This record gives sequence, structure tokens and C-alpha cells, in this order.
Amino acid sequence: MSEIKFYLVRGTALFGESHYPERRKFVKIVRALNEKQAMEYIYSFFGSKNKIKRHNIKIEEIREISEEEIADRRIKELAKLEKIIV
Repeated sequence: MSEIKFYLVRGTALFGESHYPERRKFVKIVRALNEKQAMEYIYSFFGSKNKIKRHNIKIEEIREISEEEIADRRIKELAKLEKIIV
């Protein structure tokens, strides 16, 4: 079984395409098995939350990071969990 890793994803996205288009930078930390899965998560996240099409999202950098590099306390706490029961 593969280990879940943390990826730092940087890029730009075009918000408000129809009215007043504005390209904004984003930085997001993602938990995924590999870079391809992390990229897919970014596309689906921005598509569902902000209705941004995939061709309007430009990913500039995806890199694996360690747990110590993460500043968000919530993400660190999630990393400590061994399993989640719903």
C-alpha cells in the first residue's frame, strides 16, 4: 500500500471569467499519493468551489514537502490520524 504524502501546489487561476476576469495566485497544501493525484485534486477543488474551468488553472509548481514544513495546525493534526471512521 502506498504512503500518502504532502504536496505544495503553486499556480494561478482566472476568477470571474465572464464579468471581470482577474488572474490570482494560489498556494495550497494537498495530501495525495502522487503528483498527478495532487494536480487532479486542485482542478476538482477550484472547479467545484469557484466554477473555474481546467484550462483557466495554471499550475506552476508541485513539490513534495515534509510534515515539518507545514504551517497549518489542522493539516498537521490530520496527518497524525491513522484511520477515519465515518
